[in-house]
Amino acid sequence: MAMLDYASKLTERPTDMIWKDVERLRDVGYTDRGILDINQIVSYFAYVNRVADGLGVELEDFWKKNA
Repeated sequence: MAMLDYASKLTERPTDMIWKDVERLRDVGYTDRGILDINQIVSYFAYVNRVADGLGVELEDFWKKNA
């Protein structure tokens, strides 16, 4: 749950992130490498979605039907 809370906050309120958010992940057993991986994956998806939205990219018909 800590990872999902971190990912949600990073996605929805990135300017509210504080050092304690990282510490919570460590407290439940995530390594620094694991935390970095979580951060990079969440950030990458946010980046790609903003690029696509900013360019007006639309989903292919397959994804629209199955969304």
